[in-house]
Amino acid sequence: MQEQLKRSIGVFGLTAAVINMTIGTGIFVLPALAAEHMGTAALFAFLVCGFLIFLIALCFAETGSRFSVSGGAYTYIEFAFGNYAGFLANVIFVTSCVLADAASARAVAKTLSFFWPALDAPVFRSLFCFLLFATLAFVNIRGAKQGMRFIVITTVAKLIPLLLVVVLGTTQMNWSALTVSAHFELNNLGAATLVLFFAFIGLETAVANGGEFKNPARTVPLGLFWGLLIVLLLYMAIQLITQGVLGNELIKYKEAPITAVAQKLLGTAGLTITVIGTALSMIGGISGEVLGIPRILYAGARDGLMPSFLFKVHPSFATPYYAILTYTLCCFILSVTGSIQQLLVLSSASILLIYLGVVLSVIRFRLQKPKTDTAFRMPGGFTIPVVASIIILWVLSNLSKQELIGVFITLAALSVIYVLMQMVKKKQNILTKKIDSEEGNTIQ
Repeated sequence: MQEQLKRSIGVFGLTAAVINMTIGTGIFVLPALAAEHMGTAALFAFLVCGFLIFLIALCFAETGSRFSVSGGAYTYIEFAFGNYAGFLANVIFVTSCVLADAASARAVAKTLSFFWPALDAPVFRSLFCFLLFATLAFVNIRGAKQGMRFIVITTVAKLIPLLLVVVLGTTQMNWSALTVSAHFELNNLGAATLVLFFAFIGLETAVANGGEFKNPARTVPLGLFWGLLIVLLLYMAIQLITQGVLGNELIKYKEAPITAVAQKLLGTAGLTITVIGTALSMIGGISGEVLGIPRILYAGARDGLMPSFLFKVHPSFATPYYAILTYTLCCFILSVTGSIQQLLVLSSASILLIYLGVVLSVIRFRLQKPKTDTAFRMPGGFTIPVVASIIILWVLSNLSKQELIGVFITLAALSVIYVLMQMVKKKQNILTKKIDSEEGNTIQ
């Protein structure tokens, strides 16, 4: 089926989306977590983690420059490995994002209860979640341009308090606290990198709007590069400031190190600013996924792997409004029914599986030797995708036995569902052919 979406997202829009989707609530706890593992050498973990995510981003950039349709990671995997892999990627991707967004919506309500305690009550929390998802659905149905504009606004809004902490923090830095005096081992670096890696997740959602990118061959590589570079530099700056201002007391503030810095710099006003920044960070992340993830459902319907109604486009706004409504409705339902927190680790593991699929698709496409080269091609042959694959498998190997069992059970269940769907589809095709044949004989 032919897509009918408007191409309104350029390099700036994708860069903003990457920043918005990557900088989430993790930024407000990262400094203390890194320091707990690495002490004053925590900055090295950010450098290693940044290197790893850039390898994966290069794979996304090369593969993404091949496509001018929606779906992002799902589309890359489906084209590379077929319908079965595409079905798994579609369902895993969307499910993990629904769970994460539902949990984030509850977290926003919890954060804002600092100002309005009533939001801690189930009724008011449910009403808040409904209004949040309804507003985001309305904005995104009116057009990708409006959805991207909202992302840019929330990105700027959540960066302001973070940059304020960085700028003001330089005036009260204890530079001796940045001296790398403690010896650290490789296993400490690995543990810290494992924790920090999840703070860099988000680019997979940012590229889901491939059907709305202006010149994907240029937009995808440049948007990913600038977005991740800004994220990495900001993370490193925040680590330096929190470490320099709080010193050895940094690990005492595991839940909110940036809030502690802001309160030390600005008193109550600093606390208020960081609370608002935390809420905006989460709302911005949710808005980015409401913009991007419905395109995964839309692309799945385009390829016949999801219900066909999800492929419907709004006659006036040219957006996949049924997919947007379906996604936000699922998020809302889970946000008020609870029992989400324990599934977040599985959600993160699922995203790593998506990353692995995209990295392997680079190898697959290169082996196919297409007639025309892509506008963007990584140097080094197969070196980068092979190294990235090893890194992802290493990260997944650090999951607990129970978590690994959960991943395999999920994959097995989805495989059974796929087989049943294919059987039903085959029977429907046979029945359709039989009816057509009978109608043909009747006419004759």
